[in-house]
Amino acid sequence: MTPLASRLRAWTLLSALAILLPCTARAQDTTAARTDSARALDALSRAKQDSMARSIQRLAPVVTVSRDVGRSVLDLPYAITSVRPDSQRPGQQHLAADQALFGLPGVVVATRTNPSQDVRIAVRGFGSRSSFGVRSVRILRDGMPLTNADGQTPLDYLDLETVGRIEVIRGTAASLYGNASGGVIDIRSADSPTDAFAAQLRSEGGSYETSRFTGVIGGSFKDGSYDANVGHTSTNSYREYSAQRLTNGYGRMLYTSGGTDFELQVMGIDEPTAQNPGALTAAQADSAPWMADPSQVRKHARKEVTMVQTGLSARHALMGTGELFAQIYGGGRDLYNPLTFAIVRVNRGQWGGGARATAPLKLFGLDNRASIGVDVQGVSDHRFNWANCNGVASPTAACVDLGNEQGARSLDQQEKVSSVGPYVRDEVQFGERYTLSAGIRADYVKFEVDDNFPVSPSNPDDSGDRTLHAWSPMVGFVAKLSPLHSAYANVSRAFETPTTTELGNQANGSGGFNPDLQPQLSTTYEIGLKGIVLAHVQYDLAGFDTEVHDELIAFEVPGGNGRTYFRNAGKTRRQGIEAAVQTDVDAFTLAASYTYSHFHFREYTVDSVDLAGNTIPGIPVHQVQASATYHYRTLFATIEGQGKSKQYVDDENSVSAAGYGIMNLRAGGTALFGRPWLAPSIGLQNVFDKHYIASVAINAAAGKFYETSPGRALYVQLTAAFGH
Repeated sequence: MTPLASRLRAWTLLSALAILLPCTARAQDTTAARTDSARALDALSRAKQDSMARSIQRLAPVVTVSRDVGRSVLDLPYAITSVRPDSQRPGQQHLAADQALFGLPGVVVATRTNPSQDVRIAVRGFGSRSSFGVRSVRILRDGMPLTNADGQTPLDYLDLETVGRIEVIRGTAASLYGNASGGVIDIRSADSPTDAFAAQLRSEGGSYETSRFTGVIGGSFKDGSYDANVGHTSTNSYREYSAQRLTNGYGRMLYTSGGTDFELQVMGIDEPTAQNPGALTAAQADSAPWMADPSQVRKHARKEVTMVQTGLSARHALMGTGELFAQIYGGGRDLYNPLTFAIVRVNRGQWGGGARATAPLKLFGLDNRASIGVDVQGVSDHRFNWANCNGVASPTAACVDLGNEQGARSLDQQEKVSSVGPYVRDEVQFGERYTLSAGIRADYVKFEVDDNFPVSPSNPDDSGDRTLHAWSPMVGFVAKLSPLHSAYANVSRAFETPTTTELGNQANGSGGFNPDLQPQLSTTYEIGLKGIVLAHVQYDLAGFDTEVHDELIAFEVPGGNGRTYFRNAGKTRRQGIEAAVQTDVDAFTLAASYTYSHFHFREYTVDSVDLAGNTIPGIPVHQVQASATYHYRTLFATIEGQGKSKQYVDDENSVSAAGYGIMNLRAGGTALFGRPWLAPSIGLQNVFDKHYIASVAINAAAGKFYETSPGRALYVQLTAAFGH
């Protein structure tokens, strides 16, 4: 860093502190503003009010991700977590999912520092193999599925500006959501403002030439409410060749008519620039962790994407505590993706819908709660591949015109996936303390490919189709030890197909779909204990044992220019323990979680080498996360820390990325100058400037395993708003 840059950073820090120190501010949700009555209180009254609020009995969270009307987590027989990230840990940047998902037990988020590749999200190890997007985990936004029919979720168009809470089902007990249910993450919006119109503007600047400008509007009217936001982000990131420019947004409208609640959603992204710096070798990561892989720069590897998705849902009360629910959604995506081995373009259309009925029933003298539903989805990708002529020194048969980065076309095919998944579920109540739950889902997923490339002796017609199907049952039992404590156990099975990309990438160079790649099947045995002690200490403890057959494994081949292929491992086993606790103590909000992951291969042979007993790469055995937020009148300060043990980078366990520990700090406030109000905040990521590897490219060729993470980074935000 130059002396000028050092002085600039120091003056920025001092200026931000000069703004913050005289201020009185209090943490709250992103879109929340203080009520008129709260503004009228003097500082002493506010302090007393805060103290009283923290002495109130904490209640167990109510979640909607259970395929039911909102239910207490204590009534559900599986590991489920609900958090409010902006309330518990205010001052977040809303740039990526790693901050929002911080502190969740059983969830490992790998920040790739690569704007062309999404953060890697794994729940109990499911999803760790993903080379882009999210695999094995179903992602929802306000109940609308973002995961496609083949189980892939592009995370780039997920907007995090108005998040109110996040609900997570950990493990295969989420199997009623269908294909790729190693877990479910539902990101729920904050409540709309109570005024007829409220608005918020935020400006952010920080290290690595990062800037973000966002606008949020919302309000309430008779029988309904609305909220919407749009943001523009520009950054050059920590690594060379990692510039990103994007505009994204989200909006929804809620309306009630005739006893039916309607919800309309729309979300989208325009990302003209997202460079791909690739992964590094150990020597490169140690000597110059900020560098980009030279081959990625030479081939101008990057991503350009536009996408829009809309959805409409309706809910209507049924038989008192039941409901009827229906939704439809659809959208389109245009991806232009130069890679080191080819230039890929995908024009996508997608659609889906679902319906569910839940009703309380009395059968054989016992209280039942039955649900029946169905999900349908479809996606159609028109995929093109061309030779990548960037960096080619002289004309070749594939790159005749070196003035055009697109060379000879090598692929032109229509890939279609359709799925249908009916399911049933029932709960039986035995007295006031015991509940037995059972459910089963049948998934049918059809993959079709229409080869549009001219047929020749050297290029046969690769058109074809594959249909994959499975039954996914779940049985669970809950014992209410007291009104605030419950113990549970469950057995569940989940089904996961390969994605179209995983089926289409064949190491032998063939087109069409890989006929040998099979879906993976997972069976989990889980026990847990959850509840609230000492009036306001919420705890969650879970243990699980998961057996996986035909686990899908990513790998690369020498000379493949970084292209990822997939194969099945015979059997793997996941054993783990998850613990979490959160509470309010006087002016502090405290939270901590621990995840133990003992994941290994049981039957797996590659090129006659027996890998049984090896650790599954990409997941640390130990993960600890903790946070504390201090409220003084209307001022907040947050400290976060996380530590991860080493993680292997290949199936052979020949090399690993070292473990690490980092700390983040934030401080700021809201409602400073009445109405309208101003809210400055400041954040310092990786306070001690730790050099570490947060993400790895599993089984990469040429030793390019390591995706380095940023050093110390500063950002400053200023929010202006009116209304509440």
